[in-house]
Amino acid sequence: MINFLKSKKIFILLIIIMIYFICLLVNQQNKLNSYNKEIAYYNSKIDSLNQTREELISTQENVNSPEYIEDVAREKLDMYYPNERVYVDISK
Repeated sequence: MINFLKSKKIFILLIIIMIYFICLLVNQQNKLNSYNKEIAYYNSKIDSLNQTREELISTQENVNSPEYIEDVAREKLDMYYPNERVYVDISK
């Protein structure tokens, strides 16, 4: 009888320990998934910033070219050559 009670206590103790480790494992897996999502987010952010950086480097290299200066003067300052005819599309 004592042996049976002893084995029952050990069995219950083992079940409690197993439940604890299963809960611990699930919690750790959730944290790991969360960290992986953060890594993916920051990697995409890095890629986006690298692309922006490349565009800015390209713009910086072309900023003193006559074509770039002309484009900026036409698009942002609405400047045109003398005697140049400008057609405006009113549907926009």
